[in-house]
Amino acid sequence: MRLLFPETAAVTLPYKQPSTLGISLAGALWPSCLLHRMVTAKVWVLKKHFEGFPKTSDFDLKKIELPNIKDGELLLESVFLSVDPYMRPYSRRDMKEGDIMIGTQVARIVESKNPAFTVGTFVVARSGWRTHFISDGKDLQLLPSSWPESLPKSLALGTVGMPGLTAYFGLLEVCKMKPGETVLVNAAAGAVGSVVGQLAKIGGCKVVGCAGSDDKVAYLKKIGFDEAFNYKTVTSLDEALRKASPDGYDCFFDNVGGEFASIAINHMKKYGRIAVCGAISQYNDSVPQKGPYVQVPMIFKELRMEGFIVTRWNNRREEGLNALLKWVVEGKVKCHEQVTEGFENMPAAFIGMLKGENLGKAIVKV
Repeated sequence: MRLLFPETAAVTLPYKQPSTLGISLAGALWPSCLLHRMVTAKVWVLKKHFEGFPKTSDFDLKKIELPNIKDGELLLESVFLSVDPYMRPYSRRDMKEGDIMIGTQVARIVESKNPAFTVGTFVVARSGWRTHFISDGKDLQLLPSSWPESLPKSLALGTVGMPGLTAYFGLLEVCKMKPGETVLVNAAAGAVGSVVGQLAKIGGCKVVGCAGSDDKVAYLKKIGFDEAFNYKTVTSLDEALRKASPDGYDCFFDNVGGEFASIAINHMKKYGRIAVCGAISQYNDSVPQKGPYVQVPMIFKELRMEGFIVTRWNNRREEGLNALLKWVVEGKVKCHEQVTEGFENMPAAFIGMLKGENLGKAIVKV
């Protein structure tokens, strides 16, 4: 660069890269205050409490600007989100209109000011339907250390997650299944039921499952169920249960409730055990179903019926996850996922799952 001064000849000065706000455009470090990009999280909120079956208009997609993380905090992005039947009754019990929908995700840590967590680590969180969120780390669960790189991390929301643990503890601790017994499970092609059947086979039981389509019945037979039928097409549910196991059932893992349960209870063997896990047939009723009256069969057959929620065994979570992961890696437990692409499709995936459109675990990939 040449500058002309009044009383001198032209003087040559070394060229200097122009700068803006003191920040060199030639590659000097940017101040950290300008480096941090504000993160906008997308969230699904419950716009209106469900009346009967959920509708897409019951949800609202919103954007939230997240603040910079503080010391001890982490910024995470959801990679996979779960849609589960429990969200339907729990939304009425635990949420108010305008709240972010409840739920679980597998998330990746993208920024960390917490020495216990490194960037890039995958965790399971219970932060609801969000693309990004901030955590202090206390509510996060690391994937088991033996998780193989080749295994989809989405399974931490299904077979090697809450639904798998529900099957594991429901069978072992509530049904108390024993080798040689006969186990009945409904919604058998779902996230919980499909694991129930396979664990019962590992435990040396005969397994009967029912599902709502011929494709699902074919899947159940493929993964080792001894008997399976489509409850929508049989002429008589009572007859189908009798034909599948003429001697009756020692254990009944009930995910459905309603009419199915009221008929199945009459097919229990003496001293039979019933694990009441879910009641998906009733979650969307605006008028409660009437009956059934279970006292007479329970008395005469001396049955035991117990409702349960999997969090009862939180202190044994690691035991359950390690057992499930081992069986999956060994090929003894097969997994099937119904993956919906796109965070914008969360409500559709949720509604489809409640309608029984999923085979195996329903997952949303962000």
